[in-house]
Amino acid sequence: MSTKILIIGACGQIGTELTQKLRAIYGTENVIASDIRKLNTDVVNSGPFEVVNALDFNQIENLIEKHQIDEVYLMAALLSATAEKNPAFAWDLNMNSLFHVLNLAKAGKIKKIFWPSSIAVFGPTTPRENTPQYTIMEPSTVYGISKQSGERWCEYYHNIFGVDVRSIRYPGLISWSSPPGGGTTDYAVDIFHKALADGTYECFLSSETKMPMMYMDDAINATINIMKAPAEQIKIRSSYNLAAMSFTPTEIAAEIKKHIPDFTITYAPDFRQKIADSWPASIDDASAREDWGWKHEFDLTSMTTDMLEHLS
Repeated sequence: MSTKILIIGACGQIGTELTQKLRAIYGTENVIASDIRKLNTDVVNSGPFEVVNALDFNQIENLIEKHQIDEVYLMAALLSATAEKNPAFAWDLNMNSLFHVLNLAKAGKIKKIFWPSSIAVFGPTTPRENTPQYTIMEPSTVYGISKQSGERWCEYYHNIFGVDVRSIRYPGLISWSSPPGGGTTDYAVDIFHKALADGTYECFLSSETKMPMMYMDDAINATINIMKAPAEQIKIRSSYNLAAMSFTPTEIAAEIKKHIPDFTITYAPDFRQKIADSWPASIDDASAREDWGWKHEFDLTSMTTDMLEHLS
């Protein structure tokens, strides 16, 4: 029996690459991509695709029954910067989509769930350097509040109802294959596009704003590996810290200049600066490395080379 997988939010920044990787592993027909609209993209055209509203319980339940789904990856969410513009909808989408999937698992209709959390669960009172797995969490954004609440509910559904739900706290994610999705760390994607197109970039964060980042290849591998790990190895059922590298806009600009010597960067911090200032500068992910063998492959140098090669 092959595993049947449903990805909700498959057309987003992470969903796009996750879908392709899962199809390569489990077979195209066994990985059902879904999103709120049907776009003319590789994800839609390369395998089974369903239009689904993550807020519609009956739609999700029908899909799970129709395709005899075993595992759900719930990637639908309103990200940090976008969520601040529409807090009520962000809360509704980020929380109720999770409840729908948790309740379907509780009812025995799904065997396993992946739900992404984020470094947004941390806040201004969290230790900024080497942020521990267990620490003060007082998020100051709607996105962070919804993710922190989601972590608590995941743990609760596991402890009380035995739901096999797994989660990692993504840092900022950098990818060449999909455009930014409205997050505070998006500058680290946009900077590559602008460097190649215009030779200059105006950054919406200040020059020394250091944040945890990760290349998308590493994030996808982590996501798939935590789902493949035996249940007894998953000792944390809220969400695991995950880390690869931390850098500032100044540092990534310097790395790009090695490839594009005339590249210039300017700074015009906006409302996203306040969000970035409330997040960690670096993350301690020892638990993920110990429990289920997480390790990253890309650092700033190798990521920059790979991004520029693919984009150009």
